[in-house]
Amino acid sequence: MKNNTIHKYISNLENKILNPKKGLGEEIFLFISRIIPLINVDLLIKDKRLGILLTWRKKSENYPAGWHVPGGMIRVNEKIYNRVIKVAKNELGIKIIFKNKPLAVNEIHLKQKNRSHCISLLYLCKPINKPDIRKKFKGLLPLAGQWKWFKKAPKNLIKPHKIYKKFLNSN
Repeated sequence: MKNNTIHKYISNLENKILNPKKGLGEEIFLFISRIIPLINVDLLIKDKRLGILLTWRKKSENYPAGWHVPGGMIRVNEKIYNRVIKVAKNELGIKIIFKNKPLAVNEIHLKQKNRSHCISLLYLCKPINKPDIRKKFKGLLPLAGQWKWFKKAPKNLIKPHKIYKKFLNSN
């Protein structure tokens, strides 16, 4: 026998999601993150001369503000390749080249309510053009979304991305 109450709740949720390919909305996304692992791509954007390109993430309920490897969650029916391209474009305004095989696959478990279990695919990327200069970090305190080149992992790298230190500290 069907549980009509559950089906009604599910139907209500589905009606709130206009286009899952474009995202779920914050509340639904966080709910989903509490019940299933998320799959994301992270971009290790390397330039032999400049180093590694990182972006600033603002403080959240889960961790303090800090530098992080640009990345994004894979959407329903989205090819991994396309998510990598979109992250580079959306977060940095750049075009990249990369190999289809990830450099690393990591399972991240965090002791927190939301976004506690992620499977992260790290891709080694090479920029084709320069990042959006309007988003370049130039001041004393970075703002969310600003970028900066680093020769090695900064001290204020966000905790989940400390797994990438060996990649950030190598030439």
